Amino acid sequence: MKQYLLSVHHDSVADYNGENLAPGQLETMIEQVGALNTALMESGAWVFGGGLTAPDTATTVREAGGEIVMTDGPYAETKEFIGGFWIIQAEDLDAALDWAKQATIACQGPVEVRPLQEEPS
Repeated sequence: MKQYLLSVHHDSVADYNGENLAPGQLETMIEQVGALNTALMESGAWVFGGGLTAPDTATTVREAGGEIVMTDGPYAETKEFIGGFWIIQAEDLDAALDWAKQATIACQGPVEVRPLQEEPS
């Protein structure tokens, strides 16, 4: 089976923190994601997944001129960011997209699907 990354995207930190949600909406999302996690595990599709902290907690590490440089903050200076992810295994892209449809409903936001590179033989 192939493995796929399902990444949950947020348009702003306010969206990520739930500041723009209706009362009870965050609790509903948490329940829906929990149910999706259970379904992924029970089906055998679950590899691992998790939520990420806000981008202001990131540290970017890079090589520059033979030196390792660390800077506070995310690599990409953009308002959009990944707030969580799953690594799943699925028979094919269509099966991974079926899981992503459930994920976008549970998270109430966009979910990007990308296959992981296969290891060379």
